[in-house]
Order: sequence, then C-alpha cells, then structure tokens
Amino acid sequence: MSLKHSILAVLTLGDCHGYQIRQEIESRTGQTYEINIGQIYSTLERLQRDGFVKPKNPNREGQISYRITELGRSEALDWLNSPITVATQVKNELAIKLALAVTIPGVNTDTILQLQRIATLQNLQTLTTAKMNADQSDSNDLAWILILDSQIFNLEAELRWLDHVEGVLTASAARGLNPQNDLNANQAKRGRPIKSEGQK
Repeated sequence: MSLKHSILAVLTLGDCHGYQIRQEIESRTGQTYEINIGQIYSTLERLQRDGFVKPKNPNREGQISYRITELGRSEALDWLNSPITVATQVKNELAIKLALAVTIPGVNTDTILQLQRIATLQNLQTLTTAKMNADQSDSNDLAWILILDSQIFNLEAELRWLDHVEGVLTASAARGLNPQNDLNANQAKRGRPIKSEGQK
C-alpha cells in the first residue's frame, strides 16, 4: 500500500490532522491495515517538503491539520486513475525464498512447499469464513469484502503457483538438473575495503 498516496487521497476530502488521516484510511480499507501514527506524521513531513500538503495553525488541542495543495491533488488523482503494475509492488518474499532455497545444498524444497501449502490453505479458510460472516447488505462492510476478495484470490493464485513450482522442480530433477551450488569462488568486485593500519 502506498501510504503517501493514501494520505493524499484522504486529504482530497478535506483538511485532517494525523490521527484523523489514520482513522480514515483504516476505516475506508475495512480495518485491514494498521498504520503506526509515526508513519503518518513522517510521511506528512515529506509531503510538506515536496509541496503536496501545507500545515495549518494548531487548533486548541495543539493538533495540526494539513491541507492538500493543487500539486498534491493532482498527484492523488493521478495515482487513483493509474493502474498498479507488478514492478511497483513490493517484491514477493515467498518467490524470493523459494528461488534461494532451490539453489542451497541440503535444503528440502519439498518440505518448504508442503508447509507453505498448508499455511496458505489455512489462511484461505480463515478469510473465506470471514467473508461468509460479513454482511453483504451492509455498505459499511463493502470495503472489507473487497479486501477479503482480493486476499482470497491471491491465496488461490498462490496455491496454483506452488503446484506449478512443484511440477517444474519435479521435471527439472527428471532431466538431471541440479540448481544447488556452493558459494561462488570468485570474489565480488565490490565490497567494503579493508582498513590499513593507519586508518584504525
């Protein structure tokens, strides 16, 4: 989730202070994301620095609200109206872990795949139950249902991908391919230089 753009999107509705922004984002995403208030304020500082928001004078409680600038409004609308591409999303930790696992001698990828499949099925069952318990006729539950659907589809896709990985590894083993190898004997060209005696 882009916290920067989520904050800007909320501020298109009107001026808010940090706690209001957090409450709005969390409520509008079905309480799916818990956001640290420190993250909100550090992001607001960067948004102010970049000219996307302007702080207002503190209220009687000392809270500072923020107003979106035209530049910030344009940025928010561009984000809302642009597709999210895979390249802009966080790297998939599971894919990276499995890619590393198949290359490390002694690691049992069959066990990793089986444990991951069990965990994914358990998560899928939990989310499916949560969706069944959601009130589809309640407009307040709509955002929550949309998030649940997205997570359910992702988990279903993950299960299909795990099956695919298992098939690829089985076929590779049948062809005699072994991707496992030890550390590269050639030293990397870059690295922290060794300090000379005079630098200690």
